Amino acid sequence: MKRLRNWFLFVLIAFIWGSNWVVMKSGLKVVGPFTFVMHRFLFALVALSPALMYDPKMIPRDGDTWRRLLMLGVINAASILSTNIGLVYEKSGISSVLTYTQPLFVFCLAVPFLKEKSSITRLAGMLVGFVGVLVLYLERILSSTPPSQPLAFLLLGAFFWAVTIVYYKKALSHVNPVATNVVQFAVGVIPLSVLALTFEGFSFIITGTYLLIVLYMSVFASAIALTLWVLLLKEEEATVVSASSFAVPMVALVFGWLFLGEVTEPQSILGLVLILAGVYLVNRET
Repeated sequence: MKRLRNWFLFVLIAFIWGSNWVVMKSGLKVVGPFTFVMHRFLFALVALSPALMYDPKMIPRDGDTWRRLLMLGVINAASILSTNIGLVYEKSGISSVLTYTQPLFVFCLAVPFLKEKSSITRLAGMLVGFVGVLVLYLERILSSTPPSQPLAFLLLGAFFWAVTIVYYKKALSHVNPVATNVVQFAVGVIPLSVLALTFEGFSFIITGTYLLIVLYMSVFASAIALTLWVLLLKEEEATVVSASSFAVPMVALVFGWLFLGEVTEPQSILGLVLILAGVYLVNRET
């Protein structure tokens, strides 16, 4: 029953994050990446804090846990900031492909650090799933010759994301997901505010469209989806959860077809099949 619930939660996460790339790209046209991510963290912190105040028992008491949470918050902020910096200069399709190299990094880290099972089947599932993501956006990748700097930021963001997954699973899986994310957002807001003030003027564009973008990013993509993501990490193997995230670009493609009228080519169908096959192979042994 718990496994069925977790699959439902992941479908919800994929639904939210699948529409995330267009929203992020739109927001980054209005403000710079430091300011944008700072707004995202600040609003997410405000959205989650009432839950923590309602149940203070979620808050950890020992200093060692707090030190680890602070480290997790720094790595998480670096991950999201790196991804958004890369996204400023790159198309959302290519950005999502590079960001979802994350499961490959997780697989490489989870075996030595978490002692998770390594097998030919799981490795094949990882590779098949990533190839599916590549096929999904093949035309966009081939039609673009992006500079190396944005690609480096996107890959760095994917690597840092993988580190947060393994680090949480290794050292902090006993901490409540809400408390974990409140600390992550609080830790991230401070350096991001300094960077935004220094490089971008710490601005807030008060328009209805930008406010909706920030609210969606902070409440749905961060406060809700990221908390559910941490909950899944708490209960499932890191390799399984990360591999399932290959479905997010697939959902993004479906959103583009449904709401933007983007044509679904035969290669896209092949990409969808490969992603589903990869997710199945990784989950097969659990």
